[in-house]
Amino acid sequence: MKKLSAIKVVLCCSLGLFSSFYNLAQSNFPSHPIKYVVPFPAGGATDNVARPVAAEIARSTGWNVIIENKPGAGGNIGAEYVGKSNPDGYTWLMASVGTHGINLPLYTQGTNKLPYDPIKDFIPITLVAELPNVLVLNPVFAEKNKINTVKDLIAYAKANPGKINMASSGSGTSIHMAGELFKSMTKTYMVHLPYRGSPPALTDLIGGNTDIMFDNLPSCINFIKAGKLKALAVTSAKRSPIFPDLPTIAEAADLPGYEATSWFGIVIPAKTPPELAAKISEVVIKAVRSPAVREQLSSIGAEPSGMPSDQFAEYIKKEIAKWTKAVKDSGAKVD
Repeated sequence: MKKLSAIKVVLCCSLGLFSSFYNLAQSNFPSHPIKYVVPFPAGGATDNVARPVAAEIARSTGWNVIIENKPGAGGNIGAEYVGKSNPDGYTWLMASVGTHGINLPLYTQGTNKLPYDPIKDFIPITLVAELPNVLVLNPVFAEKNKINTVKDLIAYAKANPGKINMASSGSGTSIHMAGELFKSMTKTYMVHLPYRGSPPALTDLIGGNTDIMFDNLPSCINFIKAGKLKALAVTSAKRSPIFPDLPTIAEAADLPGYEATSWFGIVIPAKTPPELAAKISEVVIKAVRSPAVREQLSSIGAEPSGMPSDQFAEYIKKEIAKWTKAVKDSGAKVD
């Protein structure tokens, strides 16, 4: 009995010592830079939404949040990296409608099977912002083929099946799926050309190597204003305040029900201690809701959010259900 009591005492002391070390680690968090992974290239919409949040956190708390771009496979490379990272609070992911909505039903076979679980492998922190995509064309292509409206594009696509090259930021992204949904609802066929993010896709679109793209609005605003891209419509259910004269695809093409918006939110690895996850949530949500971040996001056509973690978790589940149906209905595949 004495030996057993001694073991209990040692065990209790060990647990108490561990708890003390744990509490000390939490109180000192972060003691080194936080890696904020953006699973798409610098300069794209995901990157543009992530940076104001990182800057505000650094300004308001002094935390050193470093953005690291890990593009590829429609965001899967960066998402897998974060999902399998040490759950110590030092690795965050800027999740998107692609990584945490579209990709689960899209990547289902063999080597293309999704290498992470968007629900089980992450703790949702907050939805940062939502934004529309915009249907843009190479101006020379549009002028040559007399395409000035969405209906003109549909007519040309039906008369020339397979002759339009549709660029995207990668298979499974909202840019890709906005196009697939458009093809499905208009019964047209366009060749999908996936890139490793919006910037290289836009470079080829502006250069005339591709014809059209359903790009995230922040990535192409300046190109539209400069006349380097011809915008026909936005993919959201309502018009964007950035380009109020641009119709929605639903109204421009008489396609009721057409809607394909993008969203971006922060998630961290599952098994991160609840107290630490709560601390991160508090700081991140405060930053997203700050006037500075809201102003910057609104200026690029995004609608800021900052919803609580539990609501964001439900939001992700609904998005997966929505896009599972969309992928099935459109017959979209990974190229």
